[in-house]
Amino acid sequence: MTHPARSPDLMKRALRGLALAAGAVMLSGSLGLAQPVDRLSVGPETNLPLPRFVSLKAKEGNVRRGPSRSHRIDWIFTRRDMPLRITAEHGHWRRVEDREGAGGWMHYALLSGVRTVIIETEDLVVRARPEAAAPAVARFETGVIARLGRCSDAWCRISAGGYRGWAPKTVLWGVAPDEIRN
Repeated sequence: MTHPARSPDLMKRALRGLALAAGAVMLSGSLGLAQPVDRLSVGPETNLPLPRFVSLKAKEGNVRRGPSRSHRIDWIFTRRDMPLRITAEHGHWRRVEDREGAGGWMHYALLSGVRTVIIETEDLVVRARPEAAAPAVARFETGVIARLGRCSDAWCRISAGGYRGWAPKTVLWGVAPDEIRN
């Protein structure tokens, strides 16, 4: 008979409770892959926040079912600089997703810390200043990938195609709603 204090299930529940109370990263799944507990978690490999945004460094990137080259390729992202959200880490692998939620595991060498965003509205008017009444400097179409600069509460400075200006944060994918960048 197993002593109640040494029961594997009881120990797992106690460890899970400690991890949640500490805001730590829990291990789940048959592979023991790190999964974020909440928005304040950090990656076990990089100690960087999870989730976080990055961009695709290569012109093509295989997205696999699991964190190794032996796992099947589910997707191939083909847009250099495309913003991606990292949601988990395992060794040299990062679990990523695109703006539609499609994703899987990518090798970290395919990713860049250079921040980009995708325009999610038709005919976005980019402004000279972070104000709705500021003069227009350009118009970007839906799906344009722009480089991300500074961000205030509601506006971000972006650049694409030789044009730069300010856009409302709500029409950009690749930046968190509460993110401030200097």
